Amino acid sequence: MGILEDIHSPADLRALPPTKLPALAQEIRERIIDVVGRGGGHLTSNLGVVELTIALHRVFDFAHDRLLFDVGHQCYPHKLLTGRADRFDTIRKAGGLSGFPCAAESAYDLFDVGHAGTAIATGVGLARADMLQREGRRVVAVVGDASIVNGLAFEGLNQAGTLRRQFLVILNDNEWGISPTQGAMAEYLAKLRASDFYEGVKAKAKQILPKLPLLGKPAFEMLLHLKEGIKATVSPGQGFDQLNFQYIGPIDGHDIHHLIATLDLVKDAHHPVLLHVHTVKGKGCDWATAEPGRFHSPKPFTVCGGKAVIQSGGGRSWTKAFVENLIEIAANDRRVFAMTAGMPDGTGLNLFGEKFPDRYLDVGIAESCTVDMAAGMAKGGLRPVCAIYSTFLQRAFDQVFQEVVLQGHPVMFCLDRGGLVGGDGSVHHGFLDIAYLRGFPKMVLMAPMDEVELRGAMELGLTLDGPCAIRYPRDNVPAPMPDCPPFELGRARRLRDGEDAVLLCYGVTCSAALAAAEMLSQEGIEVGVINARFAKPIDRQMVREAFDLGVPVITVEDHSVSAGFGSAVLETAQELGLPVRDMTRLGLPADRFIRHASRAAQLAEVGINAEGIARTVRQRVRVQPAVNIPIVAQTRVGQVIPK
Repeated sequence: MGILEDIHSPADLRALPPTKLPALAQEIRERIIDVVGRGGGHLTSNLGVVELTIALHRVFDFAHDRLLFDVGHQCYPHKLLTGRADRFDTIRKAGGLSGFPCAAESAYDLFDVGHAGTAIATGVGLARADMLQREGRRVVAVVGDASIVNGLAFEGLNQAGTLRRQFLVILNDNEWGISPTQGAMAEYLAKLRASDFYEGVKAKAKQILPKLPLLGKPAFEMLLHLKEGIKATVSPGQGFDQLNFQYIGPIDGHDIHHLIATLDLVKDAHHPVLLHVHTVKGKGCDWATAEPGRFHSPKPFTVCGGKAVIQSGGGRSWTKAFVENLIEIAANDRRVFAMTAGMPDGTGLNLFGEKFPDRYLDVGIAESCTVDMAAGMAKGGLRPVCAIYSTFLQRAFDQVFQEVVLQGHPVMFCLDRGGLVGGDGSVHHGFLDIAYLRGFPKMVLMAPMDEVELRGAMELGLTLDGPCAIRYPRDNVPAPMPDCPPFELGRARRLRDGEDAVLLCYGVTCSAALAAAEMLSQEGIEVGVINARFAKPIDRQMVREAFDLGVPVITVEDHSVSAGFGSAVLETAQELGLPVRDMTRLGLPADRFIRHASRAAQLAEVGINAEGIARTVRQRVRVQPAVNIPIVAQTRVGQVIPK
């Protein structure tokens, strides 16, 4: 019987003899590799924090103390040690564990965390609340995968430096974010790791720590006065010292006993401490450490002969279609400069960087900075293309406004993961980009239905005098429809005629709408399908013609129904004086989050797959389906009960 099977809470971990901890670390790694191999998920980041997580739960009692993760995808060992090992096989699956910290899931998870840069600032807030309420809770923020370079992390450090109490930031430095760490901070950390004291500190600390007294003056205060023995430990991190942090490190993040000793030493310091821990992304797995970026968040894989083979999902992804078309366009337009914020693999721009290294930049996890740099490039005569996940562009809302839109700069935002994203769940859904971009004057919003339209949208965007955004999902590109007309600003595309209802669709929902129309045609219901192409400027003639038919009008989008494409249609119809009483908006619900599951299951849950669209059309046209089709009544989104 394994050790992990007997760990039902951190109390069980603290009861283990120290000699068993390395074996526990090995079991945790094996469990993570097995589960991620079968279902996909975040791999290398979690393999790298196993010893650190064990040490944290060994030294602190996070049923009382506070533990915050930044970034959230390094939480798998934490879940295994906090009473969730028996459910770990369900991670990222419908009804199972979240792949990120989740407050509804465990008292050990304080926030739902999917965006980087937040732990230090929220930790400062918790520390101040605990001070006022005199609760005496320690606060620990684990900052990993290069999220320390995020502007919010620096703002948090600035505020944490004003505390006069315990506050521990652990800088989990694995030299990587999702890709290799970028910028001057990466160079600074590399200098700290490479300096002569790295191995010497560990050896000296091992000699001195056992000799420190357990009673009397706190051990950490004594450490500060040992001028020679471990002077190197506290002297090199001058950048952090200037922020009133006591810098310690770097220390080996895989020496579990040294980690425990160091955490014991600093846990009750009465001022902020930054512990620099050097870890290896993918530790304990040779093929993962060899390609830490590729195995950051892989699809299911099989291991054979000491190598892992990632399963092919089949089909061509929108991401691959985007980057290959961008490469072709850039070959003929030297003004094109591609940028991303710490997601070169996820956005596909790593391939662009290989082709055009002088016209590519990974800014790191710093979306606001990425957008402002793009504005400067546009001002300087370039055509910057910012490939950023929809959910992450939210972090740069003000920069999109002030430096891009207000100035009228021609920056193209290519929003990967627009809409529902599957296993990453509510922290990553791109459900607001239409809403937060549509209010900007002269912003152009496009959503292609296939790869031919994607190329057309990109080419059109590069001719515009102002900013634009193109959204596409985490999915495969559908087969293109024949006879695709050119992308013209503010012009929709008619895909199918029908006299019983009209579906006005935005982006990838066109494919599901066409499939629904074919299903309904077999039942004697003929539905028109319009590919809107633009949420702004919206095709006013399209809207007029749809409402003039006098049949139900249904808008379909992979976005919140609040302030999305359907809202744009509704507003336009009202401006034109058209009757809107027979209009329905299909999309993501406005007042609840969609939990993790497969993307197909999520689309079915909110009713924007083919079956859901067909169901809504039947209800709106009030026509009974053919006798061989079961009649259903939709009681709420996602639940259909036979009559």
